Amino acid sequence: MSPKPGPLFHVPWRWMGGFKYMILAPFLARAVHAHLYGGDDVDAWSFHMVLLALLRFAHGNLWMAVSRWPYLIDRYRIEKKGINFDQVDRESHWDDAIILQALVITALREWLPGAHNLPLFSWQGLALILALHVGPVECLYYWCHRFMHTPFFYASYHCHHHASVQTEPSTAHVHTFLEQVGHALLLCLPVVGTWLLGGASIGALYVYWLACDFANAVGHCNFEFVPVWLLRALPFLKYLVHTPTYHSLHHSEPSSNYCLFMPVYDLLAGTVNPKTDHVHKEARKGPVEHPDFVFLAHGVNLQSFFHQPFLMPYGSTHPFKPTWTTFVLLILCLPLYAVLWFVCPVIIMDRKTLRRRKLQIWTVPRFGINYFIPFEKNSINRLIESAILDADKQGVKVLALGALNKNESLNGGGKLFLDRHPDLKVRIVHGNTLTAAIILREIRPDTREVFLTGSTSKLGRAISLYLALRGVRVLMLTPSRERFEAIRSELPEERQHLLVQVTQYSQASQCPVWIIGKGMMWWEQRHAPPGTHFHQFVVPPIAEVRRDCTYGKLAAMRLPDDVENLKFCELALPRGHIYACHAGGLVHLLEGWDYHEVGRIDVSRIDPTWDAAMRHGLRPMQ
Repeated sequence: MSPKPGPLFHVPWRWMGGFKYMILAPFLARAVHAHLYGGDDVDAWSFHMVLLALLRFAHGNLWMAVSRWPYLIDRYRIEKKGINFDQVDRESHWDDAIILQALVITALREWLPGAHNLPLFSWQGLALILALHVGPVECLYYWCHRFMHTPFFYASYHCHHHASVQTEPSTAHVHTFLEQVGHALLLCLPVVGTWLLGGASIGALYVYWLACDFANAVGHCNFEFVPVWLLRALPFLKYLVHTPTYHSLHHSEPSSNYCLFMPVYDLLAGTVNPKTDHVHKEARKGPVEHPDFVFLAHGVNLQSFFHQPFLMPYGSTHPFKPTWTTFVLLILCLPLYAVLWFVCPVIIMDRKTLRRRKLQIWTVPRFGINYFIPFEKNSINRLIESAILDADKQGVKVLALGALNKNESLNGGGKLFLDRHPDLKVRIVHGNTLTAAIILREIRPDTREVFLTGSTSKLGRAISLYLALRGVRVLMLTPSRERFEAIRSELPEERQHLLVQVTQYSQASQCPVWIIGKGMMWWEQRHAPPGTHFHQFVVPPIAEVRRDCTYGKLAAMRLPDDVENLKFCELALPRGHIYACHAGGLVHLLEGWDYHEVGRIDVSRIDPTWDAAMRHGLRPMQ
């Protein structure tokens, strides 16, 4: 936002938030009325305004999805600085321009002659629109744009658009209200010209505005898809149509490349950036940047599949919550799930940078339920193994296994892959050492007794041993005497009495500290005394049904402040937070530890891992 915003900086409907789309409701109501009862809307103008707006919304979101898909764009990215949540929030109102343009063109239609009873399509009108765009619109835009770069107007208005150095397709529509009015009038000029000169049609409006949206998205998409050989074969093209590189340079060096879509106007005025061709060639060379760190996640449920930057560009920037939208998409995309189950490899979902180290999140195309289906075990392990080998080939230093990808019953906490590939250079990390540290730090220092479920799991074992070594009595809920004794035998004899096997929740009815590592039903919580605090490392978290008790969140950490390109929420976590096992792998990378962290948790490493996390600026989630 401008430090000194001028008049008409904000759109008038800013206060409406998400209800701004109701501005288009009268169009929809009139279209429905005309369809049911007839009336004076002979050319179905209201219907076309609604349909065109929906097409433009869909087109914009499709471009956003493409621009967030690492497989497609990573190699050819132009500006590599990255974006952040500030830019995401600033650009989340990009569709204000679409609403405004529908209002402006409708107002002009009511005031001007020749704009009613339009035919569906006319080639004559389309040719006239093209001529009016190439001439008056491009020329007017060029000089208006240069005017907006004068000190006063740039500081008061246009710097809002230029706040995005690395652009996205949405950046194209992000302007102050004053600029949006100017853009709307320019885009209406060729259409109004056909009304006054003849040849107007509804179809020409569709073609022209969607073509302008496409060209705008091209200029702001930040990946260079135009091959160099094409411009060499047809050199005049680079003066008729801009490329992603051409307009990207305007954002990094604002005193050049001012044109709307046709660089010929920059050529005539002498404002073409001399580095344009060189930057274009460099972007097309596209050496692939391999990550230093990979967090290998998986889907939680079917609806969570949509929580990906290239599927829900804006939804994925907020903590995931199932909505009616994701439910509808779930039903529509069920056939797609079947296809993904058979053919989809591991997906690159997100990337960020921390202290010059490149971090990525990869996702196994499976959901939580798949991990409990016996015949899925081998296929899931093959996907994980393939990802590990691919990471090893790319020179990844650390790969952290997320959630059920390190399940003991699946692959022994990752040990299976080391047994198969003992010469791996990439370090495999389950991250549970830091998870244990976070849970243990939540427990009050004066605690003398805790109740633990999931007590013989990898985390349960480590927590039990750690607490017992520090004089805390642990009630371990487990039906297996053998597994309980195996854990207790790891303690010195003088500490073994502190581990106590229990088989019923009722046996912990006097213990006010419960650590939940296994799913439990709501009625089982009734055995906890009033005032109990439920710490938990179970996925999903237990239901918060006791008003007289408190509930901890899943173990997670806040990323350091100097992380870059942060634009993705890790499922249900707040912005800037990652799950503990993810953070554990990150600490492994930052410390440069050269050992694999697989299988059992080394209890002696819990405190050093916590200290390392604090040293590198990670903080527990409040």
